Amino acid sequence: MKQQKALLRLFSASVLMVGLVMQAVGPSLASAAQITTRSLTLQAGITDAGAKAGGVVNHLLAFTVPSVGATNVGSIKFQYCMLASGVCTLPAGLVTTAATMGSQAGATGFTLDATTNGAPFITRVSASVAAGAALSYQLQAVTNPTTVNQTFFVRISTYASIDASGAPTDTGTVTASTVEQIVLDGTMPESLVFCTGATIGTTVGVPDCLKATSGVIHFNQLFSPTDTATSTSQMAASTNAGVGYVISVNGPTLTSGSNTIAPIAVMGPGVRGISQFGINLKANTVTTATPAVGTEVAPTTNPTNFKGQAAPGYDTVDSFKFITNDTVANSQNAGVDAQIFTASYMVNVPGSQPAGTYVTTLTYICTPTY
Repeated sequence: MKQQKALLRLFSASVLMVGLVMQAVGPSLASAAQITTRSLTLQAGITDAGAKAGGVVNHLLAFTVPSVGATNVGSIKFQYCMLASGVCTLPAGLVTTAATMGSQAGATGFTLDATTNGAPFITRVSASVAAGAALSYQLQAVTNPTTVNQTFFVRISTYASIDASGAPTDTGTVTASTVEQIVLDGTMPESLVFCTGATIGTTVGVPDCLKATSGVIHFNQLFSPTDTATSTSQMAASTNAGVGYVISVNGPTLTSGSNTIAPIAVMGPGVRGISQFGINLKANTVTTATPAVGTEVAPTTNPTNFKGQAAPGYDTVDSFKFITNDTVANSQNAGVDAQIFTASYMVNVPGSQPAGTYVTTLTYICTPTY
């Protein structure tokens, strides 16, 4: 009986000792708090896109720490792994040893220790960070894993120590992936868009040759020695030719049988009562405005939205000229976007001008030089 009581006292003492040991070690096994609102953004480097496999890029790590500010933060470790947890295997081709410290926010004053490849950490004099603080840190010149379409993980841990040693305070994992880059390839061929018509319409303010109207032009009145007859037509041109384009006019003067109206060989004003046929050109400054048929449009040598210009000899207000095969417009030795030109036609006749229907067919030719 005495022996049983002695054993019972010994057993009770052993149980008490185990209880004390468990109470002593319990706090040191407490888990680190989970970092929240965390992300890893792969940002473009100097030459490489952010998610390019093997690209030298910037990694921006952003997260919120949950622990109260009573626990200081002296270092934060970023461990790159193939898996989110368990044994950490370095992603193939990843290089962090050349990384440098970029931007930092939320808790600042850190410098980067990139000595260990795949496990860089930032360090500072240990100081408290408020609970719920949003932090972000940019690691510049990180070489991405070289495997295309490779998912990898970064395990983030905060420490009170300045060298990422000891038990972590807060932890969390983020993930990102390299990608197959999409290569787009297209060819811009030598281009010339040129059209003529009574009028050239626009689409969203851009000259549109699909909206060119009939090229049959009627003068605004019967020919008379006491008044000047006028009419207009339009053309539009654009090219990517490096030396630009020239537009020439080709055709005879107005003719009725064997009777003609004299073309103006030297640029000059219209004079009523004499035989004259001439044209001048204007590079339109407002492509959406279309002059009424029979309204002479004053040329200009410096339109405010220049894409082309009337050529010398055809570019002066109220002055006219007509020589077949003459250059009437050009793009000043450069490729240009679409430009509408308005051509104005003028006829004067003497009182002795034979009656008849006077007709000419003019062809405008646009020649680009590449």
